[in-house]
Amino acid sequence: MLANIIIAMVIGLGITQAANLVTTIYLHRGLAHRAVNVSGPMAVLCRFIVWTSMGIRPRQWAAVHRKHHAFTDVEGDPHSPILLGWRRVQLTNVVLYRRVARNPIEVRRYARDIEATKLDLYLLDHAAIGLGLGTTALVLVMSVLFGFPMWVPLLAAGTHVVLYLGLSGSVNSIGHTFGRRPYDNSATNLHWLAMLTCGEGYHNNHHAAPTSARFSLNRHEFDPAWPIIRFAGRLGLLKVRHSEVKFAAGARRHTEAA
Repeated sequence: MLANIIIAMVIGLGITQAANLVTTIYLHRGLAHRAVNVSGPMAVLCRFIVWTSMGIRPRQWAAVHRKHHAFTDVEGDPHSPILLGWRRVQLTNVVLYRRVARNPIEVRRYARDIEATKLDLYLLDHAAIGLGLGTTALVLVMSVLFGFPMWVPLLAAGTHVVLYLGLSGSVNSIGHTFGRRPYDNSATNLHWLAMLTCGEGYHNNHHAAPTSARFSLNRHEFDPAWPIIRFAGRLGLLKVRHSEVKFAAGARRHTEAA
C-alpha cells in the first residue's frame, strides 16, 4: 500500500516536471516572449503535452502572461500579490487566470500573433478530451501493462494536478513577494522555486530580461531548462532568439546584488 502511494506520487511529480519544462520552454520562453522558436517534432511534442497534461490553450496562456508584463503589479495585472495578497493569488491562481483567458477581447489584444488552427478549434482547444486521453493513457500503462491497482494511476494524476497548479500559483504569488531582487523590479528570485519549476523561480531575472532564453543571470544560479534548450538547439529542434542576454529598457541592477 505505502509503496504504491510513493510510486504514484513519484510518477505524479515526474509528469509535473515534464509539464513545467514544456510550460517554460514552449509556452513561456517560446510563445509568450519569442525568446526561443520551437519548431518541427519538438513543437508537436510540446503541443501534445500541453493538451494531455495541462489542458491549456497556448494562445490564452500567452495572452495572460503578456498582460501580466504590461501591467506588472499595478491595476490591470491578472494576478498581482501586491494588489490582491500573495495568499489569494496562490489559492485562486486558476480563477484569476481564467478571467483573462476566457475573455476573447483580451486574448485577441495580447495574442493576436498566435492564430488558432483548425486542429486547435476542432480538437486541441477541448481540454476535457486532452486531459481524458492523458489520464486514460496513464491508467492503461500503469494498470493494464504493469498491473497496478486502478487507484494508483488516478492518485498519480491527482498528484500532478495539485503540484502543477500549486507551483504555477507560486511563481505568481511567492515569486512577487519573497526572495531576492538583484534587479529593480517587483518580482523575486528563489533558488528552490527555480529548481521545482525548471527555472521559473528566477522571476526577477526574467522581468529584467524578458526576451532572454536563459533565466539564470547571476552567480550561484542554475536554470534547469537552459541546458535542455541548448541541446535542443544543437539538434535543430528550436532556435534561441538572442545569443546574448538582452535587458529591458530601464532594467537596473542593484549595486549590492551579488
